[in-house]
Amino acid sequence: MPSGETVAYSRCTQQTAPDTPEILWLGGFHSDMSGTKALALQAWAGRTNNTCTRFDYFGHGASSGAFEQGTISRWLDDSKAVLERVTKGPQILVGSSMGGWISLLLARDLPDRVAGLVLIAPAPDFTEDLMWQSFTPEMRKRMEKEGHIMRPSQYDEEPYEISMALIEDGRRHLILEEPIAVSCPVRILHGMADPDVPWKHSLKIVQAVTSEDLTVTFVKGGDHRLSTPKDITLLERTVNGLLEDLKT
Repeated sequence: MPSGETVAYSRCTQQTAPDTPEILWLGGFHSDMSGTKALALQAWAGRTNNTCTRFDYFGHGASSGAFEQGTISRWLDDSKAVLERVTKGPQILVGSSMGGWISLLLARDLPDRVAGLVLIAPAPDFTEDLMWQSFTPEMRKRMEKEGHIMRPSQYDEEPYEISMALIEDGRRHLILEEPIAVSCPVRILHGMADPDVPWKHSLKIVQAVTSEDLTVTFVKGGDHRLSTPKDITLLERTVNGLLEDLKT
């Protein structure tokens, strides 16, 4: 990276048929490429002779940098760098939570490199709609005064920092209030018991995305992670189905 920071990635390269898109995994906020879904997707790609790349954003997992200094702009730049420098040809972007937001931005900005999207509990605009709008007046005042707050997580023992810089930078990339010029096929998977990104958030994406080839699968009782064996099978089936659709 131009700043001297490093982005860690793993790439499983297979002898795929000509014109078969590769698969690029984009993880969630405060997650990393060693998660259940990312590992399962790469293992599936290996079994089915598909090429798959997964990576960690700045401040996540094995990449350099401090998480609390990250922003949507920074993580989008990391994603573009991996897309342009590591992968080859058109990609199916598989984006989880925040990775769904970044996937939509990439598909809009680099349409020639994106063959399709598989979005898992996608969270576009989450810094505004799911964070800032849910903060109490006291939390907002503390953020504006101190520059950050500490937020507990049900997925980690320690709380993590949410910075005012993250909120303000997120506003530069909000996309749900206007049409999202994405023409490739889109597949959305969302658990209806998701406590972090309500399933109705995906309906906003359906209304905003311009692609006519878009389907949504709601998993009754499914949580935010959608990483049970049954959920993983659904993810694999969805990615494989999209690959078959693209062939025809």
